Amino acid sequence: MNKYTIAYVATLVGAVVSSIGINTFFIPHHLLSGGITGIAIMLHYATGFPVGTGLFVMNLPIMWFCYKFMGRQYTILSIIGTIIFSVLVDMTSFMSGWNVIKDPIVSTITGGIMTGIGMGIIYRYNGNSGGLDVVAAIIKKFYALEMGNVVMGINAFIIIGAAYMYGLELAVLTFVGTYIAAHVTNKVVMGLNQRKTAIIISAHADEIANVIMRYIGRGATIMYGQGAYTHQEKRIIYVVIKMTEIAKVKDMINKVDPKAFMIISEASEVMGKGFTRPSNAFYQLHDESLARPQTKKQAPSDRM
Repeated sequence: MNKYTIAYVATLVGAVVSSIGINTFFIPHHLLSGGITGIAIMLHYATGFPVGTGLFVMNLPIMWFCYKFMGRQYTILSIIGTIIFSVLVDMTSFMSGWNVIKDPIVSTITGGIMTGIGMGIIYRYNGNSGGLDVVAAIIKKFYALEMGNVVMGINAFIIIGAAYMYGLELAVLTFVGTYIAAHVTNKVVMGLNQRKTAIIISAHADEIANVIMRYIGRGATIMYGQGAYTHQEKRIIYVVIKMTEIAKVKDMINKVDPKAFMIISEASEVMGKGFTRPSNAFYQLHDESLARPQTKKQAPSDRM
């Protein structure tokens, strides 16, 4: 399947999960969702207008701006995603009468998890459900604002509206639901491919770098520094790894140099050739260098 087919399939699957979360857990307790969906739910509570239909109508002017500022292909993806999501929200509206969970707090948590998983599936495979996704993309394109901050700002107005119309308690529950949904969405999007940066200070920098390149398959950068107290020259290894590789890196470093100092932190975004799939030339180059005999120090492979 090409990338657009995958995006449409992901949008369909994610929309099903999110629609079930909205109709099964939010609406029975008069809770709100985030984004344009939250406004459509508010309209539903006030007038009885179907949520999905309201969602589609409110997306029409957004699609016009999308075509004007984001181009034809992105607009087609947005329109199809909006139609899929809107139709599925109305198709699953009968679930709102089930009242599966009686406690509104538990329902808020469950609904946030469900909608977060659904949106995460959509975003993970570059899908689009319309609404604030498009608004945030346009704003980011022209004002260099992060999409998460834009969405959070618009959701703040929804929460204030919820507090004014339905009381503070529902507004707080709406905030909890949107926060959980955003957190789960990020986790689903990143999955096990979340990137980490590692800074390693060791007297055996070359050996550690070779071990990382050979056994983890990641490139490493050696930087030079100086100890503030001892004024001794230090060699610092900087490397980007996956979350699933952290334990392996720690174990390898501990075997090479138990006294190594290491800092692991989040990497919000990683760009550049060679990270997700290092080239064959990369492996050939470092396999040759690692194959050379080491006269003064024991080879990393013997110490593993």
